[in-house]
Amino acid sequence: MRPQAEHIAGTTGHARRGDISNAFRYGVDYVLIDPEAKGGPRLFSRNRFNLFSVMDRHHGGARGRGRGVVWAREILARAGLELEGMQILLLTQPGFLGYVFNPVSFWLAMRGGTLRAVIAEVNNTFGDRHSYLCHRAGFAPITRETELTSRKIFHVSPFQDVEGAYRFHFDIQADRIAIRIEHENGRQGVVATLQGARRPLTDRSILWAALRRPFGALRTITLIHWQALRLKLKGARYRSPPAPPRQEVS
Repeated sequence: MRPQAEHIAGTTGHARRGDISNAFRYGVDYVLIDPEAKGGPRLFSRNRFNLFSVMDRHHGGARGRGRGVVWAREILARAGLELEGMQILLLTQPGFLGYVFNPVSFWLAMRGGTLRAVIAEVNNTFGDRHSYLCHRAGFAPITRETELTSRKIFHVSPFQDVEGAYRFHFDIQADRIAIRIEHENGRQGVVATLQGARRPLTDRSILWAALRRPFGALRTITLIHWQALRLKLKGARYRSPPAPPRQEVS
């Protein structure tokens, strides 16, 4: 039996292509949880304050007013996925002492250990959110070779246009995860990756993460602004944020 909460102490990387290039790679801590299960280490909590925590209000629906896995099940059912026997997992960066910011979290719909659909829940630094529903025709299994595409309609980086398309690749194995998202817009584009081993979330792993990468999500948003400053100094053009899409999911 798999643990109720897993720790992905992995790496994330971004590479900007086009007239102005920029690349970085950082260590990052994600948790993979079953939002409908209870239990876990003492330093991790669901819906209450702790060193590491995941709150329903931060996921599934309007930002700050989320409904958690209930929302995810509604979206998947509306898209035609048969939910009988389906396990919905959440892959996300946990809040650190109550502070949370997630550039992207993933709702993973699994049946018998096989990935059938993903909701990529994307947040920007302007307070907006949009989610992309990814699946194959008939919700056929998603493998490491599968490429899923979606038109970009949500403003994320102020140095990228809201144009082009995303190409999603998900490799969810029993012992590791690897996710690759490519944004292509002519000669411009960004490649974002997340990868790491799946291990049980324990008090020891939480403490080690807090020491190795202190401040959690606050560190994440600090690094985002640092990279934005680097792009600005390289001469990248700033785009003012447009109104977010009216639809919650595309």
